[in-house]
Amino acid sequence: MTTPEQNASRTTSAVEHEPAAAESDHNNKAHNPIDGVKQAVNKVERNHMVAHFLRATERFNDRMGNQFGAAITYFSFLSLIPMLMVAFAAGGYVLASHPTLLEDIFSRILNNVSDPTLAATLKSTINTAVQQRTTVGLVGLLVALYSGVNWMGNLREAVRAQSREVWERNPEDKEKIWVKYLRDIVALIGLLIALIITLSITSVAGAAQQTIINFLHLDAIGWLKPAWRLIGLSISIFANYLLFFWIFWRLPRHRPRKKALLRGTLLAAIGFEVLKIIMTFTLPKLVSSPSGAAFGSVLGLMAFFYFFARLILFCAAWIATARYHDDPPLADKRHGH
Repeated sequence: MTTPEQNASRTTSAVEHEPAAAESDHNNKAHNPIDGVKQAVNKVERNHMVAHFLRATERFNDRMGNQFGAAITYFSFLSLIPMLMVAFAAGGYVLASHPTLLEDIFSRILNNVSDPTLAATLKSTINTAVQQRTTVGLVGLLVALYSGVNWMGNLREAVRAQSREVWERNPEDKEKIWVKYLRDIVALIGLLIALIITLSITSVAGAAQQTIINFLHLDAIGWLKPAWRLIGLSISIFANYLLFFWIFWRLPRHRPRKKALLRGTLLAAIGFEVLKIIMTFTLPKLVSSPSGAAFGSVLGLMAFFYFFARLILFCAAWIATARYHDDPPLADKRHGH
């Protein structure tokens, strides 16, 4: 049996605990939205595609993908100088074999350039290109070979850094300097052949498509134009696929798994086509401004090289981090590659 004093004490104690309980319920309600967001994020991260994307992004960042991309961009831009020298020499050979064309160029310079000093400078430059075409061409070829081999070496090391199981090099990864340069020369030749095949497929398929359209008089049918654009886009993506397949097949030290290689190459091919479309629309606008007329093309070219390198390295990380239970390796690991 309880006394009135005990009842009063129990009532007072219950009243004192009610604010604390209310505050605890309020805190739980306040934390519920945060917990809900965390649960939603965890649920999204458990998705196979999202988890794969996060793994690839983490590897790309941990293995200095941005820094490697900047290095590849630098060597890509540096390689343009000897290529311009070779083009300069080729123009000299063309002008030397066509004297009438050379005289026509000189007359156009005199008619269109009002400044006599600038006109004389241009004529002197053209004469130099004609007279020293052999020297400029040979020097350009040698420098282009050297810079191209170094570019290929940087690209190969960057792709291998993303493809290795561990970041550190293994002892078998180290090789003699002459073996490295010989391998880079062979890889550069292979890449040039793959690039030539890719460009040939694109140009021949595009020309054949246009010939068929004109022969069948289908160019006047408006509703077929999206279909022709889609066919042309598919051909371009297929050509990109061949180029990236060669890169991801030959450059890593160990061959990737089949399904990961095929899907990663398709991702790179589509991404490269998107990059080309973006550059096609943005570069003319960049050059049209007064300040962009001087530096727009250079900045656009550097941006293209940079995003192209980042695309290659991210897709290499994507291929290396793919996890498919039914995806066996294509071949045994190659310790000599």
